[in-house]
Amino acid sequence: MNFREPSFTVGIEEEYLLVDVESRDLAGAPDALMSACANELQGQVSPEFLQCQIEVGTRVCDTVAAARSDLANLRSTIARLAGEHGMAPMAASAHPFADWHVQSFTDKERYHSLARDLAGVARRMLICGMHVHVGIEDDELRIDLLSQVPYFLPHLLALSTSSPFWQGHETGLKSYRLTVFDNLPRTGLPPEFASFAEFQRTVQIIINTGLIEDSTKIWWDVRPSDKFPTLEVRICDVSPRLDDAISIAAITQSLLRMLYRLRRDNKRWRKYDNFLVRENRWRAQRYGTSEGLIDFGLGEVVAYEDLLEEIIELLEPDAEALSCLDELYATRAIPKSGTSADRQLAVYRQAIEAGADETEALKAVVDSLVAETVAGLD
Repeated sequence: MNFREPSFTVGIEEEYLLVDVESRDLAGAPDALMSACANELQGQVSPEFLQCQIEVGTRVCDTVAAARSDLANLRSTIARLAGEHGMAPMAASAHPFADWHVQSFTDKERYHSLARDLAGVARRMLICGMHVHVGIEDDELRIDLLSQVPYFLPHLLALSTSSPFWQGHETGLKSYRLTVFDNLPRTGLPPEFASFAEFQRTVQIIINTGLIEDSTKIWWDVRPSDKFPTLEVRICDVSPRLDDAISIAAITQSLLRMLYRLRRDNKRWRKYDNFLVRENRWRAQRYGTSEGLIDFGLGEVVAYEDLLEEIIELLEPDAEALSCLDELYATRAIPKSGTSADRQLAVYRQAIEAGADETEALKAVVDSLVAETVAGLD
């Protein structure tokens, strides 16, 4: 079967937590803030499941450079408008000390329905993610690539980890977000489908029961988007640093082009059982980039920076074709300087060593995350 080359357009969705600038605790978005954001950002902003969350999405972009410009405007606009209410956005996947028990749901029927359906699991959803959409217009090709890209999902998660704290405690995990998210149904690695028709039939069975309205309530780590002709990579934590987010988007976009290129040349990425991929997923969740992932071909754990270098070499022709070589190369800086989770832990420990108590140290982490969220937006 011949596929016309996809557009490989890119779109980025980010979810932010809103914090009170004085207490550093979470704060619910007032109606006036949401109205102001909606007026200025015209369809690129929406409320999220909890009142202390807000979601933004870039337009459809031809390059990650264009996506960076759009996302920088979204972050700066949210920060400016939130500041008028004594609040600030925080681009991290979990708040260091906020209590999920006291958060309020957004007053929308979709979220009330989720709360009823998910019961106690829903109340713990005090987490945020980053989703990268890549334009793959052919239905069959989207399903073909869906079965190949999971091998790389742990590598993307490791780069993005930004949730080492939960409820005021150091969890020992670099992405505690996934621990919370995996309690939901229809999450984790996607199953493999032989065709787009099989995917549709499978999802339709659940829709026909009335348990879900559509595939937007299927929350796999990567999924065919219900709304757009894209593959939506959903495994990543939110990155406080804008340039890190863009680098992760660049490697995601390039990975999908590489897999298409192999398919075009009658080749295919070797598929490993999800049992093995889940082991790397756990290692990325637990350690981020610090302890390495399994190289299944070698049969041993390999340092993350070595694996990343191999991926970069593999993706260079695709990144060049997509005009994102610089952003691809910039991923090297993330494991060298540490992911957001590493930086948060360093801020916390430095504050403790300087004489701060645990509460003060956790507030210092919030301050660092708020500052990083708006740094370098020009």
